Parts: sequence; structure tokens; C-alpha cells
Amino acid sequence: MEIPPIAVSRPFAAIGDIHGCDDQLGRLLDRLAAEAPEAELVFVGDYIDRGEKNAEVLRRLMKLRDTGATFLMGNHERMCLDFIDNPAEKGARWLRHGGLQTVASFGVSGSAQDPVALRDQMVAAIGDEMIDWLRSLPLTYQNGNVYAVHAAAHPEHPIREQAEKILIWGHPKFGKLPRKDGLWVVHGHTIVDTPRVSQGVVSIDTGAYATGRLSGAIFADGDVQMVQV
Repeated sequence: MEIPPIAVSRPFAAIGDIHGCDDQLGRLLDRLAAEAPEAELVFVGDYIDRGEKNAEVLRRLMKLRDTGATFLMGNHERMCLDFIDNPAEKGARWLRHGGLQTVASFGVSGSAQDPVALRDQMVAAIGDEMIDWLRSLPLTYQNGNVYAVHAAAHPEHPIREQAEKILIWGHPKFGKLPRKDGLWVVHGHTIVDTPRVSQGVVSIDTGAYATGRLSGAIFADGDVQMVQV
């Protein structure tokens, strides 16, 4: 099936997984403001964990809430919220996958051996406003025939009908089978060496916490332009 051209109602810029890389985020936002000042900002999730400046990233993003930007839920935000809701059962998983860096960035020095006490310290450090904002993050964003998701969308099912688990954790058929509904999907979650386009899928996670490179994609009618810092 021939993939239709990109057709958006207004320009937007999708920004890949940040993972606590606040310096790169600041530089990328500056570039987007210079190169695509009219583009709406869409962040595809995974703002925290693994990198060192997680608190700074979240605070920067919250300041952008009134600009019309969209912030999607990533699996790392979900793991953090699961830790807050059920530290005894969910804490070890989150801490093992980068949560320790997020804890440290908020100035919390509790022990992973006492997850309930650690959760209580984290909640006090993060604050209700930020936690409520994280809970409110949507799973998808649509603009014309382009959807943004964190990880994936089952290529054989309508995007609006997909489970959160697929959207934020992935699906084995994603990127291997083309969609038949004419939709493009831009996503993060899976690290690629450079941003790429393949069969209507735009992949923009370039592993900023490991590579130092944060990437995004600017969408306009009929075109997608990659940007990286």
C-alpha cells in the first residue's frame, strides 16, 4: 500500500525521549523557536529517569503548559506513578530502570530498602501539582493524518482503540507492518542511531541520556524535517 503524504492542519514539532537531559532540551527548544516558531510542541514521553536533571526537566515542561504544548505519557512516567501508588510492589522495578536518578534529582536521599518511606519523601519533594499533572498526561495526539504516541501502535488496529500498554510499552508488529488507514505515527521509546522515517513511522528517540543527542521532527503539510542537538 502506498503511504499517503503527511497532511497536518497546523505545523507541529515532536520531541523525543528526554530522560533528564535538561541541557539538551533547552538547546532543542531554542532551535525549534528559531527554525519553526509557529510549530506546536508535542513531547512523546519519558521525561524522567536515567539522566541526571529529571527535576529540572519536569519543572521546565510544566512552565510550557500554557503555551499549547502537548505532553504524552511515557512508560517511565507510568512506572513513577505506579511507584507512588504502590511502592512495596512497584518500587523496585522503577528504581532499577532509572528511578534512582530521578529520586536523586529531587534531593531525596532515602533508601530503596524502605520503599514506602522513600515514596513519602518523593511525594513531598515532587508536590501534588506535579503529580496531578503527570497523572493527567494523555496517551495520544493527533494532527491531520499524523498521530504521536510514546512507544507504538498496533498497525492492524485503530489507534483510538489501543490499550495503554501498547501505546507506552510497544508492540512487536509496530514498524514491521504498514498501516492501512493512511495514518502516520511518530514515536519515541525505541532508540535509533539517527531519526528515521520508514513505512509511515517516524522514530525520534536517539537515546539522549546515553548519546547526548536529543532529537525531534517538525511536521508540515507533505513534509517532515528532522532536528537534533
